[in-house]
Amino acid sequence: MLIVKKFGGTSVADKEKIFNVARRCVEDYKNGNEVVVVLSAMGKQTDLLLAQAREINPNASKREVDMLLTTGEQISVSLMAMAMNSLGVPAISLNAFQVAMHTTSVYGSARIKRIDVDRIHSELANNKIVIVTGFQGINSFGDYTTLGRGGSDTTAVAIAAALNADACEIYTDVDGVFTADPRLVPNAKKLNEITYDEMLELSSLGAGVLHNRSVEMAKKYGVQLVVRSSLNNSEGTVVKEEIKMEKMLVSGVAADKNTARIAVIGLEDQPGVAFKLFNHLARHNINVDIILQSVGRNGTKDISFTVAEDSVEEAVEILERHRAGSLKCHKIDVEKSVAKVSIVGAGMMSNAGVAAKMFEALYDVGVNIKMISTSEIRVTVLIDEIYVEKAMKAVHDKFSLA
Repeated sequence: MLIVKKFGGTSVADKEKIFNVARRCVEDYKNGNEVVVVLSAMGKQTDLLLAQAREINPNASKREVDMLLTTGEQISVSLMAMAMNSLGVPAISLNAFQVAMHTTSVYGSARIKRIDVDRIHSELANNKIVIVTGFQGINSFGDYTTLGRGGSDTTAVAIAAALNADACEIYTDVDGVFTADPRLVPNAKKLNEITYDEMLELSSLGAGVLHNRSVEMAKKYGVQLVVRSSLNNSEGTVVKEEIKMEKMLVSGVAADKNTARIAVIGLEDQPGVAFKLFNHLARHNINVDIILQSVGRNGTKDISFTVAEDSVEEAVEILERHRAGSLKCHKIDVEKSVAKVSIVGAGMMSNAGVAAKMFEALYDVGVNIKMISTSEIRVTVLIDEIYVEKAMKAVHDKFSLA
């Protein structure tokens, strides 16, 4: 078998954990499998590097930030190769250039275009464990790029797809995918299986177990994922197209505090205004989530929407630049102390009253809803951030997910 195994930063945070991962990979290798390992930077290394960058230049170019951040993964893969070699197993570390991992040119949030797998195949043929840097690639200018937070998951899935691997295992510090974050909802239950679509929604809505783009890619290329703990040998959660278990109405509850609400007040109530507003943001690669339009006064309208909190300053600066020109709005308001709480489940498609049940749960604990967004398998509400834990527990209990 050819197995791709990805380990996050907490799994390789120190010497003891590096050797724990090394032994797990060596065990698979000695059982006759070909093993490719994808690693994140050690512990909080990426955060430390970002803090250093801000100390030197708070407005550093994204190209230079990517150049800096890619050093984190290079440290972890080289140390892992050293650990495996010390255990008597041949291993080699490869960075994005050595693979090579070709991406788009957008620094900080690049997307994988293709992977040249010849080098990986060559090293596997020489009976080595191959250890690859996650989170990074190279663009057409020959520069390093990064794939965004959680991008190592996407690296692992992309490599598994390119190699036509038999298995892709994502290791984390929890036992699998839960019905809610067990740190916020203690009685959350581990799921044995979950569909790609449900996992994609949960990942996009702040579940944090898998990078949403990795799930998107796994669904596209039919890569079956297993989310497992790096701390024990539990079976974990299988992410795949169809699941056999009795279908629950709601599979999970997720929360995302990395969000902010922007309200553009007093726009002209005429065709093309919404296009102009969101086109300005799209041209700068700013993603918009929940959108609410309401009628104002005297022929005007207001549009509110959410963006990731780390994009809000840039979004407001762009809108302010066009406020008196193409937008012709009265003012722009920003609210950062908000969060999204969502329920996800394929069983919601054929069951009426799911949203009402969620709203009842929030009403029961006195949580006010600011905005609402729905899809066939998701209901998302925007609430005050201070009520996130209370809201998650109430909704989780209302749907009897424990």
